[in-house]
Amino acid sequence: MNSLKRWGMVAVGMIFFIAGVTGAWAADLQEIRERGELRHLGIRYANFVTGAGDGFDVEMVQGFARHIGVKYTLVYTDFYSVIRDLLGKDVIRKGGEVSLEGAHPVKGDIIATGFTVLPWREAVLLYSKPTFPSQVLLLARADSSFTPIKGSPDLAHDIEETKGLIGTNSLLVMERTCLDPNNYGLKGTGVDLRAYTKNTNLNEMVPALLNKEAELTLLDVPDVILDLKKWAGKIKVIGPISQPQDLAAAFPKDAPALRDAFNEYLLKIKAEGLYDQLVDKYYPGIRRYFPEFFAGK
Repeated sequence: MNSLKRWGMVAVGMIFFIAGVTGAWAADLQEIRERGELRHLGIRYANFVTGAGDGFDVEMVQGFARHIGVKYTLVYTDFYSVIRDLLGKDVIRKGGEVSLEGAHPVKGDIIATGFTVLPWREAVLLYSKPTFPSQVLLLARADSSFTPIKGSPDLAHDIEETKGLIGTNSLLVMERTCLDPNNYGLKGTGVDLRAYTKNTNLNEMVPALLNKEAELTLLDVPDVILDLKKWAGKIKVIGPISQPQDLAAAFPKDAPALRDAFNEYLLKIKAEGLYDQLVDKYYPGIRRYFPEFFAGK
């Protein structure tokens, strides 16, 4: 065997080895169609991904897979791993700087899991058009001495009033998620921040609050709607911590065609009424919290 041929075989072997180690499957629309499979990264959270094989985002991405003519596969992950599973890189945040480091298997092509659009995430991801609205609220146990704010036409004022009620009391948070105190200027203000680290499931925040692991907790509206029903009479909403937020699907920066195809699909199911059906199925009552979002669709 001549040296050129031998080197060619070695090079091919190295390529397959590297692909196996890094899971170099990150792909745009054409590659996904050629592969014949769309891998959906989902986190068991609220009714977006229920864990039982369905959910608002599960049904939406299943439809998207059919729309582009490929097989659908759900890959479960968590909030700490989901971006790494999409990009094959760890997200490192230092102050206002965001960077990607390391090499890990790429396990999915799209994140759709009640995923909040946050500035630090936008630095490393491509987001779709908004798929759902949200907002972060402050919650307390129903038997606590905390009194919900009265509310006013000025949301910024209501947010500051709500933050002021926290004082130096204990607040349950989850870092690197939409409940990260860094997102809302709550670090370094004297608040007794208690990071929930037993797992990365946001569904555990209210049970932890009821177990008196903190006096207060942060939670977003889609979860609050479900928890007010599940834990009726045991929790109360004190007030808003954030402005309204958008949830959206997320893609690698080098997959613009896939993102654009998803946006086209989203417009299609809104025009056909399927989107409204999914909203009513998984989040009945959500429209009264965000009438402008759903009126505009």
